[in-house]
Amino acid sequence: MDFQGFLNDLQDWELSRKDKARTMKSQAPQKEKLGVEKTSRGETSSFDFTKSTSGQYDLSRNKDPFGNVHSGLTTEDVPNAASEKELGNEYFKQKKFKEAIDCYSRSIAFSPTAVAYANKAMAFIKLRRFQQAEDDCKEALNLDDRYIKAYSRRATARKELGKLKEAMEDAEFALLLEPENQEVKKQYADIKSLYENEILLKASGALRSSLQGTQKVGKSEANIDRATIHPLPNTTEKSRAADVQDHTERHSRIKKQEMKASVQHLASRVASRVMAEAAKNITPPNSAYQFEVSWRGFSGDPALQTRLLKAISPQDLPKIFKNALSSALLMDIIKCVASFFTEDTALAVRYLEHLTKVSRFEMLILCLTSTDKHDLRKIWEEVFCSEATPMEYAEILDNLRSKYCVED
Repeated sequence: MDFQGFLNDLQDWELSRKDKARTMKSQAPQKEKLGVEKTSRGETSSFDFTKSTSGQYDLSRNKDPFGNVHSGLTTEDVPNAASEKELGNEYFKQKKFKEAIDCYSRSIAFSPTAVAYANKAMAFIKLRRFQQAEDDCKEALNLDDRYIKAYSRRATARKELGKLKEAMEDAEFALLLEPENQEVKKQYADIKSLYENEILLKASGALRSSLQGTQKVGKSEANIDRATIHPLPNTTEKSRAADVQDHTERHSRIKKQEMKASVQHLASRVASRVMAEAAKNITPPNSAYQFEVSWRGFSGDPALQTRLLKAISPQDLPKIFKNALSSALLMDIIKCVASFFTEDTALAVRYLEHLTKVSRFEMLILCLTSTDKHDLRKIWEEVFCSEATPMEYAEILDNLRSKYCVED
């Protein structure tokens, strides 16, 4: 910006110099009438009295020290954030990823944007520098926590880094932002499959040692079963062998089913233990993304969702959600508030008050489905404004009716 101002000053100076030169040219005939100077050779030349008295020289005769700079460098040639980003895109198309990263870095230096950070992350992914890609995606989301490409690219980087759970959460949130995005759908399905396989692999590994003993016992039982199969009278050797094989296959199928059930049971126990550990370490989320990921992670356990909500101070709700709160999540939060309204009325009312201060709240209420509007009215009448509601909060809740569009 300083350099642009300097160029503007140069341009203004040049224009004023040219105007002055034109003025002096128009005055030249008058000056010639004022006096003539004899040269040593007897030649005549125009003489400017103003020049001799004031000591000022015609600037049009002086060499312009900045002329070459000004003529060779126009305002369109001055690099800026947009031009560097576009240049980086061109390098990326040419698969010159290192050069593209340099351009994106310069664009960020001029003016940081989520797009420049996300593009730089994609270039790092192409170079298989996944940690740097994850870091740049994080910076992009700090600038715009609804930028779907940043979530998708961070999911790719985290998957390659082996952070499958975090990668799945990123892909899931990207899918929430654009449910019809086929590329994100495929990415989420692939990462989810990898994560589930990892969980099953860990579970089966923990189960393997205990199953080894069971398998040994099973083999012994199979041998005993073979020994106790007595051929019927007049049966051939071939039919007896078929009976033994059929019995062995049936026994193997039963054992496989038992093993699969054991693995699934252990996986379920692992998931429950992970959920319990997560509940111990609930921390206040700093963004809508963090809140929604944790909220959906506790889906099916209202107690954990309540603990997550209570970890947030009511006055921080507008700062956390900004303009990223959805109608569906708003209804989930209201239902959660209703679940502890009777036990902690003061806190519940504060949540209801500060929810109205979240950006686009009025629009979210208007966009509720007919079913959600019916549920909201029912909650309001049966919970928030029931006969058991303390009188000191009745007036506050009555004033909130219009904001939640539940007037009588």
